[in-house]
Amino acid sequence: MQQLPAEFQLALASLRAASVRSEIMLAEVPAPARLAPYGVALGAEIMVDGEEVATGRFILLHDPHGSPLWDGTFRIVTYVRAQLEADMGNDSLLGNVAWAWLVEALEEQRAGYTSAGGTATRVLSESYGTLAARPDAIDIELRASWTPTDTSVRPHLEAWANIVCTFAGLPPVPDGVTLLPHRRTRGH
Repeated sequence: MQQLPAEFQLALASLRAASVRSEIMLAEVPAPARLAPYGVALGAEIMVDGEEVATGRFILLHDPHGSPLWDGTFRIVTYVRAQLEADMGNDSLLGNVAWAWLVEALEEQRAGYTSAGGTATRVLSESYGTLAARPDAIDIELRASWTPTDTSVRPHLEAWANIVCTFAGLPPVPDGVTLLPHRRTRGH
């Protein structure tokens, strides 16, 4: 078995030390093999009342020789998707807001980065025929990548997890506050 580069081992240890909100379920998923010699990927989902409200992927890539496209030896590639209310989903500034959420989350976690880029996409799903009773659905997708400035990628994962929670419509949690679990009330 091939020994992992020391830099990548440090980055993996940093990821393992990350702390995310209890509402987000993280699991390791297969990393894309063709993008870099080394990689790790995490999938995330947030469920509310048994329904998925947001999902995403966080991929850390490492090429010890670096890449001029990355401007470094590491690259973080992310994806987040959530369904929105129609009034919010139709807002023409939604893409700008999604990108601002990313930048703010990275800044709040003090995650140093360079060479950030990405796209925000609104997807409208309209149903017809036997599915015509379904309401229209609008999803927002944010695909972004950036180069971390060092092997401490913990703040990047924590920032991304916060973005997934924001996309899911979960309220922010101030430092030192723990939210009580969401409970459904039963009708009489």
